[in-house]
Amino acid sequence: MPFLQSLHQDNPVAASLLIYSIVILGGIGLGHIRVKGVRLGTAGVLFAGLAAAHFGLRPDAEVAHFLKEFGLVLFVFALGMQMGPSFFASLKRQGRLLNGYALALVLLGAAVALAGGWLFGMPLPAVAGLFAGATTNTPALGAAQQALTAAHADPVLVTLPALSYAAAYPLAIVGIIVSLIALRVVFKVDVEQEAQLFRQEQGAGVEPLQRLNLRVENANLNGVSIAHVLGIQENSVVISRHRPAAAVEVAAATPDTVLHVGDVIMAVGTQSHLDQFRLIIGSISEENLMKAPGRITYRRVVLTSKKLLGKTVHELGLDHFHGVTVTRVSRGDLFFTALPDLRLQFGDTLQLVGDEDSLNAATRTLGNEVHVLQETKFAAIFAGILLGVLLGLYPLQIAGLPAPVRLGLAGGPLVVAILMSHLGRLGPMVMHMPLNANRALRELGIILFLANVGLLSGEHFAATVFSAQGLQWVLLGVLVTMLPLLVVGFLARRLHKVNFMTICGLLSGGMTDPPALAFATAMARCDSPAVAYATVYPLTMLLRIVVAQVIAQLC
Repeated sequence: MPFLQSLHQDNPVAASLLIYSIVILGGIGLGHIRVKGVRLGTAGVLFAGLAAAHFGLRPDAEVAHFLKEFGLVLFVFALGMQMGPSFFASLKRQGRLLNGYALALVLLGAAVALAGGWLFGMPLPAVAGLFAGATTNTPALGAAQQALTAAHADPVLVTLPALSYAAAYPLAIVGIIVSLIALRVVFKVDVEQEAQLFRQEQGAGVEPLQRLNLRVENANLNGVSIAHVLGIQENSVVISRHRPAAAVEVAAATPDTVLHVGDVIMAVGTQSHLDQFRLIIGSISEENLMKAPGRITYRRVVLTSKKLLGKTVHELGLDHFHGVTVTRVSRGDLFFTALPDLRLQFGDTLQLVGDEDSLNAATRTLGNEVHVLQETKFAAIFAGILLGVLLGLYPLQIAGLPAPVRLGLAGGPLVVAILMSHLGRLGPMVMHMPLNANRALRELGIILFLANVGLLSGEHFAATVFSAQGLQWVLLGVLVTMLPLLVVGFLARRLHKVNFMTICGLLSGGMTDPPALAFATAMARCDSPAVAYATVYPLTMLLRIVVAQVIAQLC
């Protein structure tokens, strides 16, 4: 375009902005086009960039390289912030089994890619890009290109991964969905029945919190303070209200409250724990202390005070300083009994019991500034990115490779984000990112990365892909996509009787493919597959980033 060419000479910044706007806008539109229910999504920006570069629309090369890497960092860091809290929890129960299958999925895909590359005589950088594209893993592509650049590879070899990635990516999205359908047909799965069984499995052993009014009848408890009642810690129970035998009004129960025979207390915990605790205290009382007269009420308060973050319920000292009792804590969709050693995080909601004045004082102490939950802590984000970049630069030498393997800009920020979101803070800085801000940063990051990958690689795309060699890449990409999925899905179902909803989440997360997750949740008509998806996603992402670098540098 003569206009853009002349503008590039007169005002290169404006010319680059126009090119990016055209590519991103066109790519988003392309990504929304559905073919038999399947669409490219954000990956449409990659193909718009390839097309733009093919027709001569190219921004300044240094700007494009910077925005590509910066977009990748934004994407993986926001992803780690979202996935971090669930990563460590995923190591419990089925987490190890699922992550073991995810590891097999990654290694089997790498083996198929290397075998096919050897058979077709493909350059290893092209195999690395095909491995990333066939598994829909964009950060792996970025890691492979960074590894080649660090090894001072020929510029032509540095661009090869992007070309093979683009050749394999479109059919990879379809291949993952086809694999899920094939497994459903082979095992004759009734999706609705599997979804119901999944909900039953998830609910097994998870009890909601209950209240129970108890009358003190154990003579051994006469004159004993609540803090010294045997079994209260072991049974994970909190006593929230207390009415002395000789009194009419109910009061807040604190660890210093002294019990006597005939007193009535209200305990909070799971039903099984309350049943055991009842054997220690006495009998169930028909009196409901929630409705008993008195100045006692309850309030839900959000913890936003920075100086209290990381403290336990006991260390808060709300019972000592304000005469209120913390009975339960909610964190997202999780509810906990407020045991003394429970460590608190930013945004936790505490249920307090006490009189109005005491509750007001405790509320001021805890913060309860709900609007702060919608603020994005950019200082903490860039501190995390700084640490992530430094971690990504640390070399890990592997024998036989010409250059050390690094977590790079794709892996380092991801690891740091997972750790920081799990810990909740970095020194005085709170690690909190509202969901909408997280989604916006992820989308912006991946759009910038894919747009620049396309713009930097599109000049030779058509000549490379639309050839006999390109056809080999496409066919091998389908094999790399589907064979590991079918093998792992078959083994998980046959050997370990894994629920089909869990298999869908496992395979979608193992391929780091949100469109496949969307298809699985639509098929299930619920969010059941998302549990396994979040379980395997972080570890799979790291594995694919490392494996792509190893493949790119193999001699």
